[in-house]
Amino acid sequence: MSDTKKTFADLGLSDEIVEAVTAAGYATPTPIQEKAIPYVLMGRDVLGCAQTGTGKTASFTLPMIDILSAGRAKARMPRSLIIAPTRELAAQVSENFTKYGANTKLTMALLIGGVSFDDQESKLDRGVDVLIATPGRLLDHFERGKVLLTDVKVLVIDEADRMLDMGFIPDVERIVSLLPTIRQTLFFSATMAPEIKRIADKFLMNPKEVTVAPPTSTADTVAQHLVRCDPKDKRDVLRNIINRENVESALIFCNRKRDIGVLHRSLVRHGFDAVQLHGDMTQPARMETLKKFKNNEARMVVCSDVAARGLDIKGLSHVFNFDVPSNAEDYIHRIGRTGRAGMTGRAFTLTTSDDAKFLAAVQRLIKKDIPEIDADGNPVEGGKGRSGGGAKAKPEAVQDAGAPEEKAEGEKRSRRSRGGRKSGAKDSAPQREAAPAREAPVAKEHGGKEHGARDHGTRDSGVKDPVAAKGRTPSNAVTGGGVVEQFPDNRRRGGRDDSSRVVGFGDDVPAFLLRPVPKKAMGG
Repeated sequence: MSDTKKTFADLGLSDEIVEAVTAAGYATPTPIQEKAIPYVLMGRDVLGCAQTGTGKTASFTLPMIDILSAGRAKARMPRSLIIAPTRELAAQVSENFTKYGANTKLTMALLIGGVSFDDQESKLDRGVDVLIATPGRLLDHFERGKVLLTDVKVLVIDEADRMLDMGFIPDVERIVSLLPTIRQTLFFSATMAPEIKRIADKFLMNPKEVTVAPPTSTADTVAQHLVRCDPKDKRDVLRNIINRENVESALIFCNRKRDIGVLHRSLVRHGFDAVQLHGDMTQPARMETLKKFKNNEARMVVCSDVAARGLDIKGLSHVFNFDVPSNAEDYIHRIGRTGRAGMTGRAFTLTTSDDAKFLAAVQRLIKKDIPEIDADGNPVEGGKGRSGGGAKAKPEAVQDAGAPEEKAEGEKRSRRSRGGRKSGAKDSAPQREAAPAREAPVAKEHGGKEHGARDHGTRDSGVKDPVAAKGRTPSNAVTGGGVVEQFPDNRRRGGRDDSSRVVGFGDDVPAFLLRPVPKKAMGG
């Protein structure tokens, strides 16, 4: 069997398309392109699954341009439709059509939010061959009567798993119901979960399945690293890594939009040329951010997962997960922004003790441990596979430091600092130390009745009651003053009889509470 790699001409594409692809700097197709393009040219429905960064976009744009090169579009009736989950991905697809269709006369319209309706409507009125849209904006135009979908010959649903995550599937189902029954449908996704497979079965007719990589694998070209730190130290740790690494360009992912602004301002304040990108920004601002980044006017983008899909940034050297993603699959898409097209990349994930559950889910999904390093970049021995995080334990010598006499003196000072002197009673530490540990108090009789009050002529041992500490109320507690707690004689805690206990004042009892409890207060 020959190992000779195929060229784009071998896939059956026209000379005009091959020339445009060659001019763009591509010589050989990727595996997903090599497998999918021939079936698309044959008119078959295709169910494609490939991880991010493998060239899925070109696997449907190239044959679509070839198919649509013959024919002419009618006003408000596009001949093909591509649905994308985010504005950035839709804009990325439109750039691909502009680049690969340079030698054709095909027209295109991009319908995304944050842009004037008037400009989009004027393009629709002239007629377009290719319509690229996000679900919400497309339905807005349809309800205004500005677009008809009855002449669509080819439908592409891109990043279907992201559609599902973002809740767009009901909109997609409505859009598909407006299309002709006889059409060619191309369904692409980075992962193929059972839910995605069920949705694909609704839209596709006898599809050809094309899968080129396990849906839960990470690219081998990306070196992954895990750094454990305390939450309050995360920004310092990130800056240290950036300074240590040769960062040419980087995406820094945060889980929450509010954290993006905080981290962006922190980086700028420390002299880093960074910009920010998230879903709450206006579309012109988002496009301006991407333009600056691609033109090397900014070295880093602090972003949300809106940048985890579809952004084809050449030569991205690093990806930083400032937060471990709450959705494990997003980890694959985030780090897949680097190490693309055969190049190498580096990915660093900062984790704290609060991320244990998310980190464990990521490592289960990718079926391997992320190599752990410390803040200085040194490998951590035995650091693979641990799902915990956070600050390291103090050395034993530090924890147990101090002679017994010094420790005893420190305990006395600690009691005094908690208010043990405020009661006015003498602090008889030696007496307490001499007394047996956790000695049970003895109930005294008053007037021939044993009501469980403590012997007020003796000092309390100072041992807190475990039941009171847990917030539980004894069955026969005196609640009038909320001071004395009593337990039945048969209730024992750890071998002691806690017949009464004064709580709420630390380890010592104020003097004014050391008075006998009247019978009336005890219900007698």
